[in-house]
Amino acid sequence: MVIKKDILNVKGLEVSIYTEDFQNEYISLTDIAKYRNADDPRFIIQNWMRNRDTIEFLGLWEMLHNVDFNRVQFEAVKMEAGTNRFVMTPTKWIEETFAKGIISKAGRYGGGTYAHSDIAMEFASWISAEFKLYLMKDYQRLKFDENSRLSLSWNLHREISKLNYKVHTDAIQKLLLPPELTKEQASYVYADEADLLNVVVWGQTAKQWRENNPNKKGNIRDYASLQQLLVLANIESYNAILISQGLSQSQRIHELRKVAVMQLRALEPMNMGALPDVKQLTPS
Repeated sequence: MVIKKDILNVKGLEVSIYTEDFQNEYISLTDIAKYRNADDPRFIIQNWMRNRDTIEFLGLWEMLHNVDFNRVQFEAVKMEAGTNRFVMTPTKWIEETFAKGIISKAGRYGGGTYAHSDIAMEFASWISAEFKLYLMKDYQRLKFDENSRLSLSWNLHREISKLNYKVHTDAIQKLLLPPELTKEQASYVYADEADLLNVVVWGQTAKQWRENNPNKKGNIRDYASLQQLLVLANIESYNAILISQGLSQSQRIHELRKVAVMQLRALEPMNMGALPDVKQLTPS
């Protein structure tokens, strides 16, 4: 599992963030708690979790995001929350309710209690309204920077795909198009070869994509992930080579699939999408 880590600097305090799926980010409650008590941040977290409002918030978050959440046990915990005898820790919460919004990580470096960004912001608000605002500001800046880099990377791969498409169409023109074909007839050959690649990468033709997405503008490739664009660019070049070798379309689709699967496995840890099953790849 690839783990992405970042560090925020909030009012001079380092706050760690990590994600394993590149979608849900977990922020260190231990680091946030150090704003109140640098020597014993665990006490701050446990004190927050003794609060009935906190337990209700955590339970609601889990019910919205976690199908494995133990609602029966949650109701029992909620009944006790807020009383003098009530004690709750992150580990106990996770073990009793199968919670996923809070995670305890072991280790001397990077260990501690982490929570989904939704929960972490709630905890920061309890710690200090001022600290929460600074945390939100730095977190938003981080996400803006990430989105900007992703946008640049996507555009770069889109341009590479367009360049490789020129190589691909040149091979079609020289090796697949009989000279007696009209422009209209030739356009069908180009579209058929383009759809061959669409089926390999997306599991559907351009027409099928438009039928399945009637409210979207543009075409199937305008909505591609970085992984899909990278794989597409590579198999466009490879398809041109296979065409020059005289392979039929049915032969080429299986060869292209082999390359696509190999590249998918290399890119899979980056969690940038998946390719369709081989049974979807037989052209009609």
